[in-house]
Amino acid sequence: MDTLSYKTISANKETVTKNWILIDAENEILGRLASITAIILRGKNKPNFTPHVDCGDNVIIINAEKISLSGNKWTDKVYVRHTGYPGGQRFRTPKDLLAKKPESIIEKAVKGMLPKNRLGSELFRNLFVYTGNEHPHKAQKPKPIKLNSIK
Repeated sequence: MDTLSYKTISANKETVTKNWILIDAENEILGRLASITAIILRGKNKPNFTPHVDCGDNVIIINAEKISLSGNKWTDKVYVRHTGYPGGQRFRTPKDLLAKKPESIIEKAVKGMLPKNRLGSELFRNLFVYTGNEHPHKAQKPKPIKLNSIK
């Protein structure tokens, strides 16, 4: 029996091939978009996935202002932050965030689905979210995908 055929191949920074993916968020549900984006950023859709290495792709999301939430989440969901001062707890709804900075809704959802460590911070830097159809990454020739094609 040839034991070399059973070797597990572990990816590293030099052997990983990173692609550019373009996702259109128009009429997409936030949670589904965020979970698929997190899978692509992490690299779990690739056969050479390694848990401790950034082997995911770079993801560009356009039309962030046209995202969809189901039910009453536009008014009932609450994002909580704290200023660090006594009584400094601040609350925001997705409706407020959509008016002020629509990209942050998607960024918060994806960041919550990534690991809470240095690798997660590094993976989050591979996400680019924009309002509207335009993005400055045309030179990278991103490949547009449909969300239903990734499972």
